[in-house]
Amino acid sequence: MGQSIISKCNLVSKSKIEGSKNNAYKGSISHYKDESKHPYLSIVIPAYNEEKRIAGTLIETSATMDSFSISHEIIVVNDGSSDRTFEEASKIAEKLSNVKIVHYTKNGGKGNAIKYGCKFVTGDLVTFLDADLELHPRLLKGFFELMEKNNADIVVGSKRHPLSKVNYPRHRKILSWFYNIMIKGMFNLPVNDTQLGLKLFKREVIDSVIPKILVKRFAYDVEILVNARHMGFKMVEAPIELNFKRKMGRVKLKDIARISLDTAAIFYRMYVLKYYDEKPITIKPQIEVMRKQSTDLQVENFE
Repeated sequence: MGQSIISKCNLVSKSKIEGSKNNAYKGSISHYKDESKHPYLSIVIPAYNEEKRIAGTLIETSATMDSFSISHEIIVVNDGSSDRTFEEASKIAEKLSNVKIVHYTKNGGKGNAIKYGCKFVTGDLVTFLDADLELHPRLLKGFFELMEKNNADIVVGSKRHPLSKVNYPRHRKILSWFYNIMIKGMFNLPVNDTQLGLKLFKREVIDSVIPKILVKRFAYDVEILVNARHMGFKMVEAPIELNFKRKMGRVKLKDIARISLDTAAIFYRMYVLKYYDEKPITIKPQIEVMRKQSTDLQVENFE
């Protein structure tokens, strides 16, 4: 990749464009700093009712990237939270110039939040990070090295990697195992874990794949990886350390049926409708739009 990922660093300026909250079907952005040089890494953090965690997550994530000497931006997507997630994140954005907050007031799901957040990325590499930090950002150092060593376009964190250290409930392990068997049978992906929240992408993958994504909640990971492989992007797996913090995961029994239906829909769109074979769409950088006009941006339509 030319210059080493770990050593590459850009200067970030402090000018900013701010926005305010709007109605349920509008998105807006605040604390968005104009950058004379784009950062090397964009970190998208979807957040739904994370008022108790989000401040610590942002401080820890930024400090970790600074320790790697990686220039970065953190884009928090407030996914229609009903608590003070937006306010708590905004306090940190006032102190850290590389933190940006985008938001809308109706919950749209994690997949929707990630797709929306990707409209604002400016880095050469892009990663998604869960707001609870069950997967610590320090793991990304190994992801950078694997991407460079294997000339990969995507690095996928995997609970099933032989070097992974995982601590999560037995029922989640069973569900994950069954779902992985289903995914292997339907799509034959070259990875053994599609659902882990930590992945690293080259910007080209994001610009090519994200506009095609339709799943707004749980199966968005599969849709991204299936499309990336279909387009010929190379992916490799990375070991992780997982410390499951929530007593009860947010995936409930009714969600399992929805995940299965969404996964079947991805299969149908890929192999029957050939929907993903349509002419590629690319993401238009939203920062350019924002410099010229209002910061009221349309959020993805909800189902």
